[in-house]
Amino acid sequence: ARYLLPIDAILMVEEGEVDHLVPERVWAETRKALATDAPQRFFEVLRGCAALAVLFPEIDRLFGVPQPQKYHPEVDTGIHTMMVLQQAVTLSQEPRVRFAALVHDLGKGLTSELQWPRHYGHEKSGVSLVDALCDRLRVPNDYRALGKLVAEYHGHYRRVTSELRADTILKTLHALDAFRRPDRFREFLLACEADMRGRSGFEGRNTGYAEAFTELFEVANAVSAQEVIADGVEGKAVGAALDQRRLAAIKTVLSRIRNQTQ
Repeated sequence: ARYLLPIDAILMVEEGEVDHLVPERVWAETRKALATDAPQRFFEVLRGCAALAVLFPEIDRLFGVPQPQKYHPEVDTGIHTMMVLQQAVTLSQEPRVRFAALVHDLGKGLTSELQWPRHYGHEKSGVSLVDALCDRLRVPNDYRALGKLVAEYHGHYRRVTSELRADTILKTLHALDAFRRPDRFREFLLACEADMRGRSGFEGRNTGYAEAFTELFEVANAVSAQEVIADGVEGKAVGAALDQRRLAAIKTVLSRIRNQTQ
């Protein structure tokens, strides 16, 4: 698939055409790029000719923003974002997953330099930036929804086997709407796994988080409302009782997972 090549982008910047590109054209080119084997090149080309700052300022401002070297040997958030996008390609052919990987860390572009290299609260702040990007480029709602979820909850993904409490895991599953949209939940896991692998020296490593999160979801999902009703629970109490049983199931599996990983 052909998308904006270097000469196209350079000419458009020089002639001021980039500023006047219609949102539909920008998204069409982006969607096409996300479907290729190397979508990061699209954004690297745009950055190389100063078009990224015009079309994707939320992504452009990530370059030069440092992260803790202990967790990010590549340090630079923009470089990390391109690495995550590369890893998303190895994990999924779905452009939605690749888009979510691309926008997962937008909030780090808002962190004050006084806080660098830490980025407290970047997950929450990133959600509004995903919204802004999607509003501007008229990105389809399914891309927007997955992008926002990954931006807000990718930190939960890496903490599932070590820090998250069972009740937080259940709340996260509800926030992800995992019980009604299991396919989107699986796409969330893929984008989050790309985030973990998109670090220098971690490429291709399986963290095991996706398997753990999937098992916790499946054991909770196996508890049915019909079982609760059959035990005599009625009305509004059904939902609460269902969650109590889901929570108990999650606690049992979580305990085993953590004992195995210690």
